[in-house]
Amino acid sequence: LQAGRYIMSHKSWMKTVPTENCDVLMTFPDTTDDHTLLWLLNHIRLGIPELIIQIRHHKLTKVYAFFVTANYESLLRGADEIGLRKPVKAEFGGGMRSFSCEEDYIYENIENELYFFTSQERQDIIRYWLENLRAKQGESLHNIHFLEGQPIISELAARGVIQQVFPLHEQRILKRLMKSWVQAICESQPLDEICDYFGVKIAMYFAWLGFYTSAMVYPAVFGSILYTFTESDQTSRDVCCVVFAIFNVIWATLFLEEWKRRGAEFAYKWGTLDTPAESIEEPRPQFRGAKRISPVTNAEEFYYPPWKRLLFQCLVSLPVCLFCLTCVFLVMLGCFELQEFVLSIKELPRIVRFLPKIVLAIIVTTCDELYKKIAYWLNDMENYRLQSAYEKHLIIKIVLFQFVNSYLSLFYIGFYLKDMERLKELLLIFSLSQSLVRQLKDALLPSITLQLHLFLISLKGLLGFCWRLAVSKVGAGGAGPCMPPAACAWLVPHAPTAQC
Repeated sequence: LQAGRYIMSHKSWMKTVPTENCDVLMTFPDTTDDHTLLWLLNHIRLGIPELIIQIRHHKLTKVYAFFVTANYESLLRGADEIGLRKPVKAEFGGGMRSFSCEEDYIYENIENELYFFTSQERQDIIRYWLENLRAKQGESLHNIHFLEGQPIISELAARGVIQQVFPLHEQRILKRLMKSWVQAICESQPLDEICDYFGVKIAMYFAWLGFYTSAMVYPAVFGSILYTFTESDQTSRDVCCVVFAIFNVIWATLFLEEWKRRGAEFAYKWGTLDTPAESIEEPRPQFRGAKRISPVTNAEEFYYPPWKRLLFQCLVSLPVCLFCLTCVFLVMLGCFELQEFVLSIKELPRIVRFLPKIVLAIIVTTCDELYKKIAYWLNDMENYRLQSAYEKHLIIKIVLFQFVNSYLSLFYIGFYLKDMERLKELLLIFSLSQSLVRQLKDALLPSITLQLHLFLISLKGLLGFCWRLAVSKVGAGGAGPCMPPAACAWLVPHAPTAQC
């Protein structure tokens, strides 16, 4: 009963930390020492004086965190630095223009500190400052030796010194989006609000998703009508198949052309239509190599010989890929043999005859995740210098794995066995299983993971309280402890050594 006063629901953990004065959160592992925290704090305050940082310590998880924000005047200077595009007042021509502190009076809502910057824009400015915190010549932290001009935050994150750097949500805006977006079933998406909160990339994705979903109505309706009025003879089916194929070609062409217009409209509206591409790409923080003097810039840099990457690709990547593809082929043949064995038993009910196909669909879905992890591992070992090269080779590996894994059995049945009925059944099972797995991964799994994480935090708090209660009774002859409530999660110490 006494413990019940201090134990809260696991949902309360989501509301224990006020975040009004925080835009970006930087967390550290529980093994981080004071020297590391003070070293990084000193570098951020000297290198980025615009930032306001609070150090907080979570009592239960023993994790330190930097709560990072900036005042309005600093954000204005940051917007000028990154060329943030903002809407211009109608009397000054309207449209979008890169922000300039010298002409700040021409921009809409410049007088309103609360509404001039969206949360996403504030976080973008702070992220830009953090990513451009550079090391000076000869600087080091423990066994980490920085090159001159090397980004500090990304290097520490790659080495595991920084656990995470992520923006925080605003509950007020999330609740508004929940009502106008998630719970509004038959209304159009609030794309402008999504863009203001999540950014242009996320808004453009949902704009495309909504446009694609709406456009799918036409082939769905036409296909249903065609299927309804199709005769049972083979000639009628062939004619309808050709007609539907021609319709799909025309529909796909019109869909692409219309999306080009719609996408350009959104890009102009959100100020990204004429955004210049970055001319210089920074090396990946995970890139490793020997130090050398660059023949181009005469600055110290990491260098990884291309012949080592080529050797790894020939001796490791290629054999592993071939082995995985061979496993896919053997598993497919095994499932087909199981299918033949099941079909040979006449007494089995019809639903059991689908069991080998369901097993194959489960194996294909599982192998997709396994091959994705293998592709990431191979790509990491190949040690690409630039993020663009890393992503290009990763896409090649994943597409190769997933294409062969998903479509090999369909091509085998359609072009080798030429069994159209089995092909229809397998395609239906594949479509249903992959759709189900995708929905579980995107919607159900994150919710379950969050609830489990919050439950474990609450359980840890309960066990810690029970332990302190038992120790205090033994040491004080049964006197109860003075225990702070479980809501005291993040505390603001004046030094990293302060405790709850």
